[in-house]
Amino acid sequence: MKTEKEKMIAGEYYLPGDPVLVKDRRKAKILLHTLNVKEYRLTKKAKEILKELIPNSGSNFYIEPPFHCDYGYNITCGDNVYFNVNCVVLDSCPVSIGSNVFFAPNVQIYTATHPLDAELRKSLENAEPITIGDDCWIGGNSVICPGVTIGKGCVIGAGSVVAKDIPDNSLAVGNPAKVIRKLNQEPQQKN
Repeated sequence: MKTEKEKMIAGEYYLPGDPVLVKDRRKAKILLHTLNVKEYRLTKKAKEILKELIPNSGSNFYIEPPFHCDYGYNITCGDNVYFNVNCVVLDSCPVSIGSNVFFAPNVQIYTATHPLDAELRKSLENAEPITIGDDCWIGGNSVICPGVTIGKGCVIGAGSVVAKDIPDNSLAVGNPAKVIRKLNQEPQQKN
């Protein structure tokens, strides 16, 4: 039989009040408080906190406080990942971030979702994983919804709500975000 934590990470319905999950969230909140209030700049102590909070991060991983997440351990980052101020990652399910990815201020990444059925919603939650490929730039105030994959080389325009997958090398903007053009292609000649 799966634990509630195993169910959560697998994207199945789980009980959020499970004592193990409550303890894990509490640990993350303590680390975040120290990072967001006591350190608030990239010090040796802040780097230690980030390594404990998000142990699956590559080199040159940087967060500009304040930052918020549920667990931290469900976030995996490649090298050269930068979060600007006020970013939120609800990481009930895995959040996989490639290398050379930049998040502008106020980006929100939500794996967490809830049952549509009101009775189920009273006690259970679920989540869907999110993947962001290498070499992406996510504009300010963007929201990445549960279950979304953003391909490599993408730019998400400021204020966008990404509710569906975005293919590689795309510029996507709007609410809901739509691909408006491909990137890294030769511009067409006008006749």
